[in-house]
Amino acid sequence: MIILHHLNNSRSQRILWLLEELGIDYEIKPYTRNETTQLAPKSLFKVHPLGKSPVITDTHGKKEITIAESGAIIQYLCENYGKHLLPRKGSQAHRDCNYWMHFAEGSLMPQLLLKLIFDKIKTSPMPFFVRPIANKIANKVLDDYVLPNVTNNMAFIESHLSNHEWFAGDKLSAADFQMSFPLEAGMTRLDSSELPHISQFIKKIHSTESYQKALEKGGEYDYA
Repeated sequence: MIILHHLNNSRSQRILWLLEELGIDYEIKPYTRNETTQLAPKSLFKVHPLGKSPVITDTHGKKEITIAESGAIIQYLCENYGKHLLPRKGSQAHRDCNYWMHFAEGSLMPQLLLKLIFDKIKTSPMPFFVRPIANKIANKVLDDYVLPNVTNNMAFIESHLSNHEWFAGDKLSAADFQMSFPLEAGMTRLDSSELPHISQFIKKIHSTESYQKALEKGGEYDYA
């Protein structure tokens, strides 16, 4: 039996979507963010030393396997329960799938996270005499580094989706689940009219029956 340790408003929503798409038996153990800090509760440290979500446990007989990190979880679930979501090895689709599985957290999410952090710095409470300095530093980092990288990454994704129905070609694959969260999160702060193919991708996954079931079971999720 698979147990998904699910934190509200987090990356684990894409794992929940994948579980629904696979149609396999699983249980959800819900966790709620601290209202003040928005951090995961300490109880998650009992599941994994880093205390973050998503994490799954999968029981085979007397053996319990614990897996963290979205990419590793998606790979595990597809290899064991949904090989149809992994393109044939040696194919271009397989290479594309591997690329986007790594791109999501290796290239895209760090830039989106930096943008979130520096945007928050500009609006966080601070002494009035500090704000001009803080804003100047934040704007400098955003303008010179973060925003150009976000723009380039999103333009790259937009170009790819303009020529592909899904990230690994013409079929839904593991890569689409991995890419869903950063695109959902990113597009809440970007102009969707300038990225029509990304917007269409998000609308398409949101319209699937498995995604809608995942939303019903997962609770609060701001990015849908």
